[in-house]
Amino acid sequence: MGLCRPPDADAIPVSPVPAVNVASVPQRSPLRYPGGKTWLIPHVRYWLERMDPTPKLLIEPFAGGGIVSLTAVMEGLVGHCLMVELDRDVAAFWHAALRHGPQLCEMIKDFQPTRDSVDALSQRIPVDVLEHGFRTLVLNRTRRGGILAPGASLSRYGEGGKGVASRWYPETLVRRLSDIAGHARRIGFCEADGISQLEVLIGSLGDDCVLFVDPPYTAGGKRAGKRLYAHSELDHGRLFELLADRVCDFLMTYDRTPEIEALVRNHGFHTVQVLMKNTHHARIPELVISRRPVFIS
Repeated sequence: MGLCRPPDADAIPVSPVPAVNVASVPQRSPLRYPGGKTWLIPHVRYWLERMDPTPKLLIEPFAGGGIVSLTAVMEGLVGHCLMVELDRDVAAFWHAALRHGPQLCEMIKDFQPTRDSVDALSQRIPVDVLEHGFRTLVLNRTRRGGILAPGASLSRYGEGGKGVASRWYPETLVRRLSDIAGHARRIGFCEADGISQLEVLIGSLGDDCVLFVDPPYTAGGKRAGKRLYAHSELDHGRLFELLADRVCDFLMTYDRTPEIEALVRNHGFHTVQVLMKNTHHARIPELVISRRPVFIS
């Protein structure tokens, strides 16, 4: 294979690392996250396993469900991780999971999800971060697609016709939270804007730090980010500039759009595409972008 060069408008090589059935990847996050990156885990492993020495820190500035950070820490691919998330509901969940794990587990065991109980919880103002984090988890597990943005509806039928309870697995959620608690000393969390946090941190990052960057997909007029996330506005050009200015390695994902292809070319980055199937079984290309040719040599 030839070098994976910054693409022209027509040709972007397909990654030789296949996208896998997400059911074959360990599910480490308690959150069902729209746009989650479970399918990308084989690429993340390929990227990190070939680094010598093992990176001391992975920073994920748009953490969401945190599957990449959790996998990297739990599989020993990095020493520590720092997850950054602006959404206050998602942030409350991570604060609760990392600081109040046992109490959160007890609340999960005691909760019976019905339309009435979920509606009542959604209308109650949380009194502390633990209640707020629990509320986030319940709504995430009972709304269609895990969407937390305003206007999202509850699951009507769900798996096996179980409705709002179809994705509520107390034992599984408790097990995942217990696993997170077991690695909590290596997991950092910061409630902040991803780009602003990168602007603060990036000047001090060395080559023992790596970045996983999965911003909301709003480039090129994409509407999904606006529908799925409470915070979707993003200066994509500024994000690329920040990554180009420093030497630390990164992996970044985007929908394939002319705007993003131009930014990749302008900054001399490398990219491959992974052909994904959407809910209608159409094959949609997603870009995996890096500073160096990671997947094709």
